[in-house]
Amino acid sequence: MTLEELNDKWIRDEVADGNPLSRSTFNRHRDAVLDMFGVIIECDTQDGYRYYIDNPEVLDDDSLERWMLNSLTVGSVLADSESIHDRIILENVPAGEEHLRTLIKAIKSGNKVKVEYARFGHSSYCIDVAPYALRFWHQRWYLLASNGKYLITYALDRMQDVRLLEDKFKLPEDFSATAFFNEFYGVLTDTSIPLQHVRIRTRGYTTNYVRTLPFHHSQKEVETTEEYSVFTLDIRPTYDFVGAIAASSEELEVLEPSALRSEVIEWHKRVLDSYQRI
Repeated sequence: MTLEELNDKWIRDEVADGNPLSRSTFNRHRDAVLDMFGVIIECDTQDGYRYYIDNPEVLDDDSLERWMLNSLTVGSVLADSESIHDRIILENVPAGEEHLRTLIKAIKSGNKVKVEYARFGHSSYCIDVAPYALRFWHQRWYLLASNGKYLITYALDRMQDVRLLEDKFKLPEDFSATAFFNEFYGVLTDTSIPLQHVRIRTRGYTTNYVRTLPFHHSQKEVETTEEYSVFTLDIRPTYDFVGAIAASSEELEVLEPSALRSEVIEWHKRVLDSYQRI
């Protein structure tokens, strides 16, 4: 878009109150967008001085910047929708957000934290851990932390208290939170489960759901017909992935590996047995 076209949209936006967008203001915002979100906006002098996003791949990954940009966009839209607030229904995020500030501070400073934690159905206990990373998954916040021997994932909504300690920890130089979760479906990270090549077949509307909301970043659609589609994934099929596959639809079938197929079948048998006992 040219600066004139951008200015026209700017004037029409309620935030601008009808005021024009000067070049200096645009350049300040362009610098801020780069600083906050890593989005590079360049000008093509060979095509009528049109501005464009030079690194669109930033908007396609699972980075913090993309999450922030999406949140800012949604927040701006909702702020302009106050008159119909009772007709926009959102999901509630469970408790635990009150610990975010302390955990982020600990991650940045390299301090350990003392966590009072209570698993469902168990008494609380305290443990000192080194906070490695945070992950937001299915409306819950999780902390990936080291207890000195293993990396364990803790749900923030099950933390009763979090305190910053003076003890320091050193993050391994080769650690990458993205790489750590890369082979898993969600937050359960059992490395004893081998990486497997999974093939699933979908029919009907389930195909569109799986196509538009992939189970995993490795998902590929390798066969498409009028009756069904086949997708492949390279993943460690942990308990939460098996549950997601089993609960997704009766129009989804695991083809390979045979062990995973059998596990999903047993899952459905247990569900059927529980209904028959009622």
